[in-house]
Amino acid sequence: MEKKNSQNLKSFRVLFIVIILIGLGLMIFMITVEDEPGALPLLLIVLGTISLIINQIKIKKQNA
Repeated sequence: MEKKNSQNLKSFRVLFIVIILIGLGLMIFMITVEDEPGALPLLLIVLGTISLIINQIKIKKQNA
């Protein structure tokens, strides 16, 4: 059971990294097109980063 939960957390790590990359791509696009970043890309980057940090803490707790 613990092995499956660890795999779930590791797959969520990939999801959060993809969300951050989408936010970065959107921000680059918005800056080049409209000369301002916009709220949605910033929100994606911030929420993705916070979720990734929380996920990493959970992984470290499980391995300890």
